[in-house]
Amino acid sequence: MNIDTLIHARWIIPLEPEGTVYENYAIAIKDDKIKEILKSNDARKKYTAKEELDLKNHAIIPGLINSHTHAGMSLFRGLANDLPLMDWLNNYIWPAEKKWVSSEFVMDGTKLAIAEMLRSGTTCFNDMYFFPNITAEACVNTGMRAVIGLIVMNLSTAWANNSEQYLTKGEAVHDKYKHNPLIRTAFAPHAPYTVSNESLKKISFLAEELDIPIHMHVHETEDEINQSIKEFGKRPLERLAELDLLSSRLIAVHMTQLNDKEIDMLKKYEVNIVHCPESNLKLASGFCPVDKLLNHKINVSIGTDSTASNNDLDMIGEMRTTALLAKGVSRNHTSCNAYTTLKMATYNAAVALGLDKSIGSLKKGKQADIVAIDLGKLETMPVYDSISHIIYSGGREQVSDVWVAGKRLLKNKELTTLNMDELKNKVNLWEKEIKNSELKNI
Repeated sequence: MNIDTLIHARWIIPLEPEGTVYENYAIAIKDDKIKEILKSNDARKKYTAKEELDLKNHAIIPGLINSHTHAGMSLFRGLANDLPLMDWLNNYIWPAEKKWVSSEFVMDGTKLAIAEMLRSGTTCFNDMYFFPNITAEACVNTGMRAVIGLIVMNLSTAWANNSEQYLTKGEAVHDKYKHNPLIRTAFAPHAPYTVSNESLKKISFLAEELDIPIHMHVHETEDEINQSIKEFGKRPLERLAELDLLSSRLIAVHMTQLNDKEIDMLKKYEVNIVHCPESNLKLASGFCPVDKLLNHKINVSIGTDSTASNNDLDMIGEMRTTALLAKGVSRNHTSCNAYTTLKMATYNAAVALGLDKSIGSLKKGKQADIVAIDLGKLETMPVYDSISHIIYSGGREQVSDVWVAGKRLLKNKELTTLNMDELKNKVNLWEKEIKNSELKNI
C-alpha cells in the first residue's frame, strides 16, 4: 500500500490507549492523517512510503500544545525583567506595545515564536494578541496549527479603539479562517479587570452562537482579587459566574488564587485550566493548585505565556517545571507524574481547545501532528523509562523532527518553511530600533 511517510522509532508514546508505550513500532502517514501504528517489521511489509525514516534512538510523541501564548510579543523577550505583574504591564509592556505594535511587528514576532516552538516540539498554540489576522496568516504560511484569540479589551490599542470594534474585527477574523484546517478561533477577553460586564455578556452570547472557546487570564494575582472585591464587591470567578462565563468553553489561564469553594465551582462548570508555572514563578504571581485541580478531575493543560514574561516558549522545559513544582507545592511526590504531565501538554490541551477528536494523541484517523525526540544522547542515557526521560532529563535541543498535518516542518533540526537567516536579520533590526527608542522606562 502506498503512503506518504513511514516513521520507525524505538518508542512510540500515543497517549491513547492510556499508559501505552510501543517499542520498535512504526507510524504510517497518508496525506495529513495517521493511517496506522504497527510493528516495524509488519509496516515494512505492508507499506511503500515516499519517505521512510528509521529513528532507532528516538521517542515519538504527539505534538506538544502550548495552551497559552502571546506569540507576537516574542520581539519583547527580556525587555523588562524581575518586576511584579502590574508594574511590568503598566509601566513597561503596555507603553512598549503602544509605541511598537503593528501588523509588521506581529508578523515578525509570530514567525520568531513559531520557529522557536517548532524547534522545541510544539505543533499547536493557543494565542492571545493584537492583529490576530496577522497571527493566523503567519501560521497558514508556515504550516503551523493554532487557535487564534480574538482579543477584547476596554483599552484603545493599535488593533481596535473600543470593545465593539474588537468584537467586530474579531468576528471578521473568525469568518475568514473558519474553514481553514490549521486555524481555529477563540474569543480572548484579556482579563476580568480589562473587560466590562457588558462586553463579557456579549462574548458569552457570541461564543455560544459561533461555537468557539473563551480564552482569558483569570485569578492571576492577589492584586487582581483585591481590586475585583473593591470594584465589584466579589472575586472575579464569582463575577464571571454571574455573567454566564463559566462553562466548558472557558479556558482560564493562571488561576494562582483559588479557594476550595472556587475549585468546586470549576468542577461544576467543567472549566478548563491552563497552568503557566514559569511565568507565574518569574512574576511572583503565586501557585496554581494543580494537584487539587487534578484530584477534582478538572482538566488542566500547560502554557508558557509570552517570552516577555517567561522568557521562552519551551514546552519540554515547562513540563519539567510543572512536574517538579506540583510536587513541591502539594508535598506529594506522586503529583503530576511524568505520564500525567505529558498528557497535560498534549491530550488535555486538545480537550481544552475542543480539538481532541483531531489532535492530542497518536491514533488512526487523527491529524499527523508528531514530534521525534532523540533520547540517544549522553544526557539521556541509559533509558529505563522513555516518558520519564522526556520530562525529567530531556531538552528541546533533542527535538529532531516535527510534523504538522503530515507535513515535515522540522527536518533533522532544520526548519523547512521558515528562512532562519532572513528571520534573524529582521529580529536584529527590531532589537536595534527598540533599544534606541526614546520610550521611557525601556
